[in-house]
Amino acid sequence: MKKTGTDFESQYWTVSKKQSGLQLMETYFQLNDLAVSKERLNSIMSYAVRRNTWINEDPAVIFQFHQSMRSLVHACYLIMLKDRKWTVNTQLGDVSPLLLGLLSEKEYRNPLLVFKKAFREYSIREFDYFLSGMVYFSLGVYDNLPERNLVIPYIHLIKMLDAAHLILERRGKI
Repeated sequence: MKKTGTDFESQYWTVSKKQSGLQLMETYFQLNDLAVSKERLNSIMSYAVRRNTWINEDPAVIFQFHQSMRSLVHACYLIMLKDRKWTVNTQLGDVSPLLLGLLSEKEYRNPLLVFKKAFREYSIREFDYFLSGMVYFSLGVYDNLPERNLVIPYIHLIKMLDAAHLILERRGKI
C-alpha cells in the first residue's frame, strides 16, 4: 500500500524555483504595509520578552504575519544570492532621516548590504527559529524567557523590511 502524507506547508510562503525573490517581496508588500509590519513585529517582540502578559491580537492574524515574514526572509535570501546592485547616487542630506529608518547611509545606497550582513550572522533556519520563538512567547504566559538573544535578529528583521521596501520602491513596484 502506498503511503500518502499530508503536506502542511502552505503554498503562500514556500519558495519554489519558479518564483523570484522580487516576486515574493512584491506579494508581501501587497498584503502588508511597511509601517503596520514594523509595528506588529515590535509588539510581538515586546510581548515575547515580558512575563505574565500576552498579545491581545487574534492568533490567526499573528500566525499569518509569522508566515508572511518567513516568506520575506526567504525572498531576501534569494535576492542576496543574485547579488545585484541596488545603489542610488544621493547625498545623505537629500534624504529625510525618516526614510532611512535603521539603515545607514551605505545600506540606504545599497540595500543588498543589509541582507548580506544578516545572512552572514544568521541562517534562514535561525531566522525561522527566532520568528517562531517570538510568536510562541508572545501568545501565552510562560515562566521562562527565550534562551537566546532576541534583539539582534529583531534589528536585522526591521532592517530587512526597510531594505526590501526600498528595493521595490526603486524598481517602481510599490
